[in-house]
Amino acid sequence: MESIPFPDDLVQAQRLWFATYRELAAPRPRRTTALRRRLLALSVRLQWHPFWSTPPGRGPGARVELRRLARRQEQYGRRSAAG
Repeated sequence: MESIPFPDDLVQAQRLWFATYRELAAPRPRRTTALRRRLLALSVRLQWHPFWSTPPGRGPGARVELRRLARRQEQYGRRSAAG
């Protein structure tokens, strides 16, 4: 699949969304209200980002590709930090 040129702030928001979700899904999380609010704010930022109005953003699978890219970056970042 051809790589989509996602804006850095959009990729960062997706990565923060994943991190917040993981923190909220952990056993007995603390600050659940704050985490839920942050997850909601990130969801809104992701949903209404101006990128989705551009031709690459309107393409089929663009949102899925964003999630895949953010996951790959997270996995690479975690491996780099551990090694």
